[in-house]
Amino acid sequence: MADYDILVPGELNPDIILSGGDVMPRFGQYELLVDDIQLTIGSSSAIFACAAARLGLRVAFVGIVGDDLFGRFMLDALSERGVDVSFVHSDPGLRTGVSIILSRTTDRAILTFAGSIGALTADRIPLTLLENCHAIHISSYFLQKALQPGLPDFFRRAKQLNRLISLDTNWDPEERWNANLKRVYPYVDILMPNEREAAHLGRAQNWYQGARALAAQHMQVVVKRGAQGAALVSENTSIEVKAFPTTVIDTTGAGDNFNAGYLYGYLQNWSAESCLKMGLACGAISVQAVGGTGKQATLHEALEIANL
Repeated sequence: MADYDILVPGELNPDIILSGGDVMPRFGQYELLVDDIQLTIGSSSAIFACAAARLGLRVAFVGIVGDDLFGRFMLDALSERGVDVSFVHSDPGLRTGVSIILSRTTDRAILTFAGSIGALTADRIPLTLLENCHAIHISSYFLQKALQPGLPDFFRRAKQLNRLISLDTNWDPEERWNANLKRVYPYVDILMPNEREAAHLGRAQNWYQGARALAAQHMQVVVKRGAQGAALVSENTSIEVKAFPTTVIDTTGAGDNFNAGYLYGYLQNWSAESCLKMGLACGAISVQAVGGTGKQATLHEALEIANL
């Protein structure tokens, strides 16, 4: 039996979340008061890893942080949540990245200092980990610039071992939507964008057209649609599932929690509809607290909401 269910090569940075009714800053030395501030686990990869571990999956993380306060915070926080961080390297020559999130309940703006976020290269991922996992999940593709060149060869090796590969590119800060993705797509089993990302990645006018264009490259495309639910689009299939009712406090990390739920079901060989429901249940629970890991679903909680 493999040592890990999911291997996550990814970025690690904390989030500093400022929340309230009006968090829009004004230049000119104006000072505004916000309702709350929290230091919490940030980065798409880390939030996903914690969500997967919370569901009971065995998760190994590979990444790079600076040997500093933010880096130590991230390592301690992930370890406390059951993620194996023994493969994360602390580099004294780097500063750990950090994101400032201005949260307005149903929307947010993000300011990110990249720091060590883009430092991980594919050759830093131990091949023994590749041999001892069932699946590989990549988040924040566009931010992980040093990982991009070696990813096609790494994925090729993974497919030789019949590993499941899932990819959530997240938003492209440069809005070019390229970065050699065509070299990566042939190895990807599941692509997991949100509506806007699906349209951009598929060079289309809307999410569905984009998902169809992407699915033509022999991938399952799982589109997160927020309050509208989620959809699976493949070459021969299109399935939509409505979102579950929930109380929205903060949407940070909802998509990463969805990804963890969906992949949990996929690894259990569930139907596509059940996988979508599991993902939506995890997302519905995650938005009930501030931060991507403020409230993450246990397996029992997600199964109850999803009625599985």
